[in-house]
Amino acid sequence: MRGFRPLCSTIGIALPVQRRYFSYTKVTMSYDANSAYNANNAYPAGSGAAGPGAMGPGGQIRGAASPDDLSLPLYGASFGQAVKRFFKKYAKFSGRASRSEYWWAALFLFLIQLIPSILYSIGLGMTAGAASMAAADPYGAQMSAGPSGGALALTAIGGILMLLIGLAIIVPTLALSWRRLHDANFAGPFWFLSFIPGVGGIIVFVLMLLPSKPEGQRFDV
Repeated sequence: MRGFRPLCSTIGIALPVQRRYFSYTKVTMSYDANSAYNANNAYPAGSGAAGPGAMGPGGQIRGAASPDDLSLPLYGASFGQAVKRFFKKYAKFSGRASRSEYWWAALFLFLIQLIPSILYSIGLGMTAGAASMAAADPYGAQMSAGPSGGALALTAIGGILMLLIGLAIIVPTLALSWRRLHDANFAGPFWFLSFIPGVGGIIVFVLMLLPSKPEGQRFDV
C-alpha cells in the first residue's frame, strides 16, 4: 500500500500535465493549419490594385494601357498612334492628351500643310515677279507680260488646299490643345492666351511643353 500511494500521486500529477501538453499541441496544430491555408489562398500580389497606368501610392499618373483606349492619354505614343487618336477624338475637349500625342500630331499637321504652302509660295512669288516687270521699258515702247497662267494656277491651288485643310483641322487641333493643357493641369481656356499680341503664342508654346501632372486627372470624365 505504501508503494501504491506514491504511484497514484505520480499518475495524478502526470495526467494534468499530459492534458495541458495535448491541449497546447492541438492549438499549435490548428494555428499551423490556418497559416498554411491562408498562405495557399492568399491573394496574388497587387490584387485589388489599380490597373496599368492607374494612380498608385507614389502618385502615378493614369494612362491608357492600349492605343485603342481613348478614355485616357497614351503616354509614349508613336507617330501613327498619335495621328489616329487625333482623328478619333476629333471634337473631344474633355480628358487629357500626353506630350507625345500632341507633338506627333503637330508634326503631322505641319507636314500636310507643307505642300500646299510651297505651291502657294511659288505661285505667289512668280506672280509678284511678273508684276514687278509689268512696268514700261525705259523708252515706254514695250510693256512686259503679266503673270502667267501657271503662276496664277499654283497660287489658287495652294491657297484653296490650305483653306480646306485649315477648316478640316481647326476643331480637332483646338480639342487636342485643350486636352494637352488638361494633362499639364491647366484649364483649356488658357489656350486663348495665344491671342495676346507678341507673347501669347510663346506662352501657349511653353505650356504645351510642360510635363504631365497627376493633378490633371481632375479633367478626366
